[in-house]
Amino acid sequence: MQIMPDVSVLFHIINFLFLIWVLNAILYKPIRQILIKRKEKIGGLDQKIKTFTNDAEQKDLAYNAGLKTARAEGLKEKEVFLKAATEEERKIIEQINQKNQADFAEVQAKIQKDADAAKAALLQEVEVFAETISQKILGRVVS
Repeated sequence: MQIMPDVSVLFHIINFLFLIWVLNAILYKPIRQILIKRKEKIGGLDQKIKTFTNDAEQKDLAYNAGLKTARAEGLKEKEVFLKAATEEERKIIEQINQKNQADFAEVQAKIQKDADAAKAALLQEVEVFAETISQKILGRVVS
């Protein structure tokens, strides 16, 4: 058996080409365009994500640098305050020591004065006590 091509083969070829053209115009082109738009949109979103990521990294680096600088400045200020506090403490202690020394000298002078007054009073009464004791021991008046 032998197959002879006739006019119907030509109609089938034309019908097939027409069907491809119709399917391309109605179905394939819109789907391809939607896919192209989606690809562009996703590409744009990827670019935005990269940009936002880079911005976030830059801001994080800037924040960390600022934080490091602020901590360093805080430590410097802390040292300055500690030095000032130490100096103030030294001055206060020195003032207290001076006041204590002055108070001590004053108390010491008062004690010395009281001791001298007591000594003088006792010296004046020594003769009276000596006479009284001698009289009691001897049992008679001593002149």
